[in-house]
Amino acid sequence: MASEMTQLLGWLAPLICVGFGVAWWRGRTQLVKVRTALRAKSSDLENLQLAFSRFAPEEIVERVITSGLSAEGERKHATVLFADLVGFTAISERTEPDVLVRILNGYFERMSRVITEHRGHISTLIGDGILALFGALEPNPWQGNDAVHAALAMRAELEEYNRELEAEGLPTLSVGIGLHCGSGVSGLVGSRELMQFTFVGRIVNLAARVQDLTRQFEVDILLTRSVQESIDARFVLHEFPPTPVRGIEEPVPIFAVEGFSVER
Repeated sequence: MASEMTQLLGWLAPLICVGFGVAWWRGRTQLVKVRTALRAKSSDLENLQLAFSRFAPEEIVERVITSGLSAEGERKHATVLFADLVGFTAISERTEPDVLVRILNGYFERMSRVITEHRGHISTLIGDGILALFGALEPNPWQGNDAVHAALAMRAELEEYNRELEAEGLPTLSVGIGLHCGSGVSGLVGSRELMQFTFVGRIVNLAARVQDLTRQFEVDILLTRSVQESIDARFVLHEFPPTPVRGIEEPVPIFAVEGFSVER
């Protein structure tokens, strides 16, 4: 009996080993498939996050990924920077479409970079206009300084870009920038098909109106009294007489930004 059992085990042992080997191989193959699928999903998520970040601030992308899409708004104190190219319609009428798009993309690329470097973010691109926000995502006690420094950096960056355009024989650009600050509501606004992070309030309209005045006063950067009172005294400003602004009852005190002096 013992010898028969020993003989049976002798026959079964290889089969058991083969069975364990097959199970191990199947398990390993399945594990490889799972790991491959997870890597693919992770890559898809990173690509989606990268794509989404081109349409919304990084902080909002992270919030949507971790907590889901929320329609809740928040009342914030923010500084609004509104920039618009001066005379760009005339340029667009005499420039080939592919060249025009290249010029505009180069402009947006440079302006977006300097705004981000100064803790701002672009809420909306409106044609050749830029609506940028400072302090709308997170509280920022230095938002006024950041916004005005960003405007000065945009001036310097545009001067450099114009030298590149001129060297290629292409038309150069001029920009008008208006800044205003105050209270408003920030949040994701839109429909199921299209949503964007934006800031809603009268201060956005006033920033746009102030930007319009840059043509009247022939300057490139204007800001309101509310911004002037919140920023470093080392900014060099030129005050204009209070000016009537469409939609505002009282004339608005405005200031041109000439620069920043470290010696003041």
